[in-house]
Amino acid sequence: MTGAGKLLPDNEEAAAAMVAEAARNKQTLAIEGSGSKSGIGRPMFADNVISSANYSGISHYDPAEMVISAKAGTSVRLIEKELGKEGQRLAFEPMDHRIILGSEGEPTIGAVAAINNSGPRRILAGGARDSMLGVRFVNGRGEIIKNGGRVMKNVTGLDLVKLLAGSWGTLGFMTEVTFKVLPAPETEATLLLLGLDDEEATRAMANAMAGSEEISGAAHLPELASASLLDGRATTALRLEGFAESVSFRLDRLKSRFEESAKLEVLQEEGSRKFWNDLRDIRPFTGKSSNVWRVSMKPSEAAKFVMAIRMNAAVDAYYDWQGGLVWLSIEGYDPHDQMIRTELARHGGGHATLVRSDEQVRLLVPVFQPEPEPVRSLSQRIKHAFDPSGVFNPGRIVA
Repeated sequence: MTGAGKLLPDNEEAAAAMVAEAARNKQTLAIEGSGSKSGIGRPMFADNVISSANYSGISHYDPAEMVISAKAGTSVRLIEKELGKEGQRLAFEPMDHRIILGSEGEPTIGAVAAINNSGPRRILAGGARDSMLGVRFVNGRGEIIKNGGRVMKNVTGLDLVKLLAGSWGTLGFMTEVTFKVLPAPETEATLLLLGLDDEEATRAMANAMAGSEEISGAAHLPELASASLLDGRATTALRLEGFAESVSFRLDRLKSRFEESAKLEVLQEEGSRKFWNDLRDIRPFTGKSSNVWRVSMKPSEAAKFVMAIRMNAAVDAYYDWQGGLVWLSIEGYDPHDQMIRTELARHGGGHATLVRSDEQVRLLVPVFQPEPEPVRSLSQRIKHAFDPSGVFNPGRIVA
């Protein structure tokens, strides 16, 4: 929840002037791209919204060097369209939050960077942060800052690129981001292992990831979570991508490894792509009014963690990133935040983020994982260095 005003700069200098004026007047600004993710985090009571919606466009694209730079308000759809013309893609597979949040607007590349948006392929290609090469942003003083560049080795001094990625708009207003891109595969296929329970699936995914097949997606959907995607069958999914001959060879190797332990099926190119897009965008939990949690944790502990949660709440769950990412859907008004974080600590630790919930719930509970005091103190010092007047996203990551 924010103030009624919206600032729409169409260049860096205008954005810097708006931020500087807000700092002088002791006003706060909620940062926005298109607003498709505004339902995540604590509702913000800011004096104005500053949006990158009018600052868009691809500023540099070199297919030969596999580098793209774009203004923060550029839609992800436009970037993916341009990359597709050259047979390239964003390797980290950013999710579309509109599906789970029921929001509108076109997801922007600045927001992708700001939240370190990373999909199922993270286990092989890394996250958005790992593909970011450069960033331009306006700090809380209204100063324009540039860091990084357009080549992987162009890193000198403090690596602000990695610091800004995942900062959720608390450190600066991004104006331009630069990413490395990778060739899109010729084809893909997904091997489905049917009927495994959560513990068996955890072991199967670990087995697959330990091999040489270069798995680019490893997920498990128990029966309930699978209902909207795979007819309610408990399913463990292993994705392969690349040249057709290579995918066929690696698929045969995977089949031989699991044919005695599970019933096997294969999703070919289009079916595989649709499955992973739906999984990435949390379609199993759409059409519900439940609280949705995103939990990153130790993969080997994920099934035990979910079992402990099920003993205390009506919960649906599924696993991505070989179990390193758990999505939870909990019915009822109570988000069970204390119980989730207690069990998370008991099972190796990690981060639990409340992605979808009622606004009143988001006002009352720690939406983001509370930081240990030493880390919290460091975060506050970094925040003060970038934004001494506390202009940006008030209360966004306050526990």
